[in-house]
Amino acid sequence: MSIEGFPSIDSFRRRHNEIDGLMNASDYYSDQRRAAALGREYQKLGALIKMYERFEKVFKERQDNEELLTNETDAEMRELAEQDLLALQEEEAHLRERILIEMLPPDESDSRDTIVEIRAGAGGDEASLFAGVLHRMYCRFAERVGWRVELLGASPSECGGYKEISFLIKGEDVYKTIKYESGVHRVQRVPTTEANGRIHTSTVTVAVLPEAQEVDVEIAPADLDISTMRASGAGGQHVNTTDSAVMIVHLPTGITVYCADERSQLKNKLKAMTVLRSRLLKAKQDAEAEKYAEHRRSQIGTGDRSERIRTYNFSQSRLTDHRIGYTAHNLDEVLEGDIMDICKALEKADNEDRVKALIERVG
Repeated sequence: MSIEGFPSIDSFRRRHNEIDGLMNASDYYSDQRRAAALGREYQKLGALIKMYERFEKVFKERQDNEELLTNETDAEMRELAEQDLLALQEEEAHLRERILIEMLPPDESDSRDTIVEIRAGAGGDEASLFAGVLHRMYCRFAERVGWRVELLGASPSECGGYKEISFLIKGEDVYKTIKYESGVHRVQRVPTTEANGRIHTSTVTVAVLPEAQEVDVEIAPADLDISTMRASGAGGQHVNTTDSAVMIVHLPTGITVYCADERSQLKNKLKAMTVLRSRLLKAKQDAEAEKYAEHRRSQIGTGDRSERIRTYNFSQSRLTDHRIGYTAHNLDEVLEGDIMDICKALEKADNEDRVKALIERVG
């Protein structure tokens, strides 16, 4: 049964049958990781197909019920039919929404570990201090959901915050959950040094990058300018007397990565390459997305770091996400890592926009 204006299930059925054949092959378990991935995909597709079949049945029953109401004259029968119709309409709407979301093409980066880079923007010391606040917020959030955080590099400021800090978050669906954090975060509060109680506005930029593997981006050794130097700032006598810090410049793009967090030059180089690969992967993904979506912009914004996405207003204990009009009045809890609600709201808005695009293509 084909439902007009609704995506076909045929391609999902074909893929389900294809995996079924692969699972029956004698060498299926020779690659355990591949077998596990195919098993998960098979179960997900099976659930989608079952849900779609139920949707088809409810769709047909709803049509039949509407036709019955058109011709039915008995008051008691009409009342029963109207009750059944209401239940069918609710179930149909629920199934439609769930199926369309399941039909959306997955982002291959959603399950990846993720690099977060936070940089102080406008506002001097206040911006640096708030960069530290955001770093703590994301670390607290990671603790809540059972993720692990690994520091990649930091440039502390004299006031106690950070000029910039980067860290790797490892866990399940990290990128899927926090990818919408990219952008300019604005803070409005009274600095401790402000004698007259005036509210200052400062900004911090956040970049969220899916961790790249060597196979994702090809980096030629000739494209790299690698230099070593003595680490500056806090860290003890050792880091200040050895050339442990590493700076890598990717010549074709001009992307520069500096890492001095480790005492070992090799470890700093490995961390810097991890960050460089992830930045190059993100640039590659953004270019591909722009190629296919130049005519439209997502409801939740482009994720560009020049775009102001959120305001943290301390005097009113208010958080506002400007992309979807989300407002919360529990800023203390948010800064303690309670950000799952905003993450889910942003994901929901993104899914709704992608579903609209999917329907437009079908229509």
